[in-house]
Amino acid sequence: MTPPLPRGGTLLLAAIAGTAIANNYALQPALTTVAADLGAPLSVIGLVPAAALGGCVIGFAFLLPLTDHLAPNRLVPAQLTALAAALALAAAAPGAAVLLTAYLLIGAAAGVAAQAGNIAGRHAPPGRRGTGVATVAAGMSAGILLSRLAGGALTDLLGWRWMLLVFSALALLGATAAATLLPGRRPHASRTYAATLAALPPLLRRHPRLRRAVATGGLWYFAFNLIWVALALALAQQPHGLGPTAIGLYSLAGLLGFAVLPLTGRLCDRYTPNVLVVAGIAAAVTGAALLATGLESPPVTALGLALFDAGCFAAQAANQSRVIALDPHRSGSLSSVYLVLYFTIGSLGSSLAARLLDALGWRGITFTALGALLLAALLARPARSGNVRCPRPRASGRSPG
Repeated sequence: MTPPLPRGGTLLLAAIAGTAIANNYALQPALTTVAADLGAPLSVIGLVPAAALGGCVIGFAFLLPLTDHLAPNRLVPAQLTALAAALALAAAAPGAAVLLTAYLLIGAAAGVAAQAGNIAGRHAPPGRRGTGVATVAAGMSAGILLSRLAGGALTDLLGWRWMLLVFSALALLGATAAATLLPGRRPHASRTYAATLAALPPLLRRHPRLRRAVATGGLWYFAFNLIWVALALALAQQPHGLGPTAIGLYSLAGLLGFAVLPLTGRLCDRYTPNVLVVAGIAAAVTGAALLATGLESPPVTALGLALFDAGCFAAQAANQSRVIALDPHRSGSLSSVYLVLYFTIGSLGSSLAARLLDALGWRGITFTALGALLLAALLARPARSGNVRCPRPRASGRSPG
């Protein structure tokens, strides 16, 4: 029997997920400042978000499956400690090469956010797995959104290096709490870690629904990263010329995404997730269409970002729940395959943002995002046999492994 989380354990995992994943985005409002400070081209420093996402892919491939093998109170603190060390390295970076290397490590360690969601789902009470996953997803979305505001404000107040050290301290605080409060029982694994890694690629071949989830999720995450990285760069340039704090304030518009996730979790526990995926994509398309009108009107931009983020976050929570539903006893492995490919596709949006912004302008960015979202909507239409409810743990089930 999988032991339940202690009281407040899901909220702790949500906080850990949010503060960890925030490190992939906190530096985005300050990219022009960092480029000037290091004497590096903006096109090179603009690769920092892509490096972070690339690191996430590495972490999801090699570290996320460890949730099927190690006790949460050992695994989560270890990764948070590594995250703190990588952030300290980035803060001391003398040039672009060291900074990009540090962000590969930061991204890999920040993948603990996905581990938190998997742990919350695995240790949830019967009939509450969707709510547990959505609660951690809400923490992640809050971290993603507020990271830009916090990163921009701390950069203006302390400088970007000290901003990174503040986030390093938060990671160490989370490590201490996780070591104290998370369950100490090791999952019952039916295979070794090496065998688990070797078994990951066949999962994609074995589960058609996993392939569909990867394709749809990757497309909207590509659009998400393309929009947000390009937005930070566009607002820093003329005719806007905004500073890091002002750019970070735009992230507040995305708080609607944070607000809808608890509702998404409850609906996912009650109904099938496919409808929620399609509805989320529809909301994201509406938001992207508003953003395509330009950045001259802050209220319109804010509304567009709110709908865009709410749609992407709601669709992702439902999509990951149906991935876990394929085989709850191998949720770590399934989530690893899903998130590796999800973030690989999403990292293309980050890496292409600066170049596409120069070549196509802001409207070209939004039209590209709209194309990706519409393709995701086309692929998201479920087959008649594909409507599965969000996973519910078996009342007498054995420990997942």
